[in-house]
Amino acid sequence: MSNSQSPGLSPYVTTTLMPASRPRMFNTRTAQVLWTLLPILTVAFAAAVPFVAAAVKGVVKPWIAGVYICAEIAVFGVVLGVADGKSPVPGFLLVLFITVAATHTSLMDSERVTVGKLRWEGR
Repeated sequence: MSNSQSPGLSPYVTTTLMPASRPRMFNTRTAQVLWTLLPILTVAFAAAVPFVAAAVKGVVKPWIAGVYICAEIAVFGVVLGVADGKSPVPGFLLVLFITVAATHTSLMDSERVTVGKLRWEGR
């Protein structure tokens, strides 16, 4: 089997091993909307799930997922510990966490955001 551009060489030897672009979290706009809605619709119970999935796909560094897991545990610990029915702090903290998680999820594939993303040199 020979390559038409390089006679005698196999195409498996002449092709690159890495794709030319960095891994993406969202393949379509619908996927981006659904992943962004996940922290909102689950009332932050699944706020860390998009970041764990992104870390597995190689979109973000694993420490980002760890920070979100720890933040989720801390937020729910404070919300359950302070919830007395009279203080607005637990509700505000939960709404703030949902907003931050949804915003960060929607910006995950943005080229402008570089914090916590894996460095990708397309070859």
